[in-house]
Amino acid sequence: MSHYFRPLANGTRTDHPVPGLPFVDDSHLPLDKGPEAIEAVGRHEAQGTWGRFDLDRSNDGWRAFTTDPINHSLAWSIRYHPQHGRTVILMGEGTSSLHSDWAGDPLLYRAGGYWWDGTTWYRPGQIWDPVSQDYERRKAQAAVTVTAADMLDGRANPSRAHVLKVATFDREASALANWLDHLALWGQLHAQQENALPLERCVVNVASPELSGDQLLGIPEMAAMGEISASTLRSYISRRESDVPLPQATVGGRAQWSRPVAEDWVEARRRSAEGVRAAMSAGDRHALSPGAAEVRDRFANDFLNTLWERPDVRKRWILRQRNEASVKEVADNLAWSVAVSLDRILPTDILGATIRHAVLDDFGQMLELRDAKDRKKAAQEPYWWDLNLTIPVAKMLDWFVRHHPDSAHWTIGEIMRAAHTRWGTPPEATVKALRSALNLDGELSEEVLKDYFDRLRPAGESAV
Repeated sequence: MSHYFRPLANGTRTDHPVPGLPFVDDSHLPLDKGPEAIEAVGRHEAQGTWGRFDLDRSNDGWRAFTTDPINHSLAWSIRYHPQHGRTVILMGEGTSSLHSDWAGDPLLYRAGGYWWDGTTWYRPGQIWDPVSQDYERRKAQAAVTVTAADMLDGRANPSRAHVLKVATFDREASALANWLDHLALWGQLHAQQENALPLERCVVNVASPELSGDQLLGIPEMAAMGEISASTLRSYISRRESDVPLPQATVGGRAQWSRPVAEDWVEARRRSAEGVRAAMSAGDRHALSPGAAEVRDRFANDFLNTLWERPDVRKRWILRQRNEASVKEVADNLAWSVAVSLDRILPTDILGATIRHAVLDDFGQMLELRDAKDRKKAAQEPYWWDLNLTIPVAKMLDWFVRHHPDSAHWTIGEIMRAAHTRWGTPPEATVKALRSALNLDGELSEEVLKDYFDRLRPAGESAV
């Protein structure tokens, strides 16, 4: 979920008003004509406006957004579900982010990112699940859906409310003190719509024990949970760093978070790239990972030996010997030391085996797309163009060839043998496929690749 989009107002034809926000007249939008019509409103790139819609094939719903045709600094986001109605909100920025967030199950967001799928309320998504490639779904504790019918108990007075115009909308206006009056006015307008969703099904908010006022945490408490200072957390928030979630409430101008959301944020920080790096670099004077620290220490020792222990180099520190040419010579020696030590940084035997498995996995996935008849035919004819490599694998093989051509030569030979043993792939087909992949995604010239792969060409096969 995007942590930073903030709706500015409700549309008058929304079914699910966001609490605290004013209502803005949306009658100039073709909401009842479908998503294509909404997209068309903003499809005028020359005027700096934009619109888009996407269908939800799973339930015949859709989502759309468009730049407001009157006030181009604002945009409308609409989410429609055939059973749960539509949400219409006015945005200043973050429209495309919200559009993307609505692509899955979330129908609406409340309380700083708590979301509802039509049945259940979940906390803001913060913990990434690498298997599902989505955020973990963590249910809000004992959550209760608060509807418009729950809130409109007859005490609100719609005559004290008004609907705003988009042309004169002030996004900096203070919050509404009498929002229930405005909700009552919306309720009157809502009842006038054809096939209006019953107020008992118009969701306004979520209530949960974890969202009660005595359970909310301020910046000092949340910072302490994250083992950082309050000033650091404030800096994260102002710069939109470290994926700090939106607060669940603002009390007296101060942001407040529910404890479970704060705990999820701490866990997400621990699992993040920054958290992993910090854990792996703990104790190192330069905050380097163990492997990087080993490389630093190894070459620091090599450089010290070169610069101090060798008399022919050490004499270069004498002032009369210190000039650009002598410094360049020393620099070249140090660079040479690194270049001939690549195998000490990334051992070629480990790298070669890894690349071999990666290439064969790419080949295997391509071959699985063929049926048995095609596989038999491919064993008889060198259909090398079907043996594609993904770009990352091709680039890694290219790096291996450029840095360790002899070890890569051996590894490619192993790939040829394995492909022939597993699938009956002709060796020349493997050679052509790998050469083609490196020609497309590698950095070596076609002439160099031809010479290199000619040396791998099966005996008796003519050069191409």
